[in-house]
Amino acid sequence: MTSRYDNRNIGINETEQYKEVLDEKNLRLIRQYFTAEFKYPTIEEMSGLELISHTWKLGDKYYKLASKYYNDPKLWWIIAFFNKLPTEGHVKFGKIQLRHSLFIKLNID
Repeated sequence: MTSRYDNRNIGINETEQYKEVLDEKNLRLIRQYFTAEFKYPTIEEMSGLELISHTWKLGDKYYKLASKYYNDPKLWWIIAFFNKLPTEGHVKFGKIQLRHSLFIKLNID
């Protein structure tokens, strides 16, 4: 299964800046994921994807679309990343083009 945490570097944070937080939680250090850097697909890479239409309506959520088209609601972040719309609040109501094959393309008319 694909996860956005796969292949992420994990750092150990024990800096003085976090000393108060660490003390409050009775911890010596915190392990944390570094921010991932994803490469947006090129036009050539996107050319082989199948286009699917969907009308964004009240109640739609990325996780629901991911569940419907990918059979896995945890893959919601792929829809957000691929469409450069980080949250559902950035999506406007209307027609959405979905590209199937692990990516869903949202085109709002």
